[in-house]
Amino acid sequence: MAKILVTEDDEAVRAFVARALEMDGHEIVQAEDGEEGFDRLQEHEGVFDLLLTDIKMPYMDGIELAKTAALSYPSLKILFMTGFADQRERTGELSDIVIDVVSKPFSLQQIRDAVTTALKANHPAALKKAS
Repeated sequence: MAKILVTEDDEAVRAFVARALEMDGHEIVQAEDGEEGFDRLQEHEGVFDLLLTDIKMPYMDGIELAKTAALSYPSLKILFMTGFADQRERTGELSDIVIDVVSKPFSLQQIRDAVTTALKANHPAALKKAS
């Protein structure tokens, strides 16, 4: 299955998401904020199939993490999650690097489906080049 980096500052949500994705056989690496998430990316040399990150986090938010990750690892697929409508709107400028945004709260099945869809999707940059 896939190797997924889950970056989420809420420990309960992070654990819920990790368990849900592990049920599908994915290998999960967890981080509690964007800085730690980028550290994990570097430790694993960017070898992830997906970065699943919250948008609103302390230290380095998910937007900054996505931008930084995309510069260092341009083929990395990125999926956001957020519980704030205003944060979702901030992702519009990132359509070249982000596959989708999942709204919280979500069910176990919703997050599993969103990740499955993201993993099957073409990278947004590849879609732009094809058009």
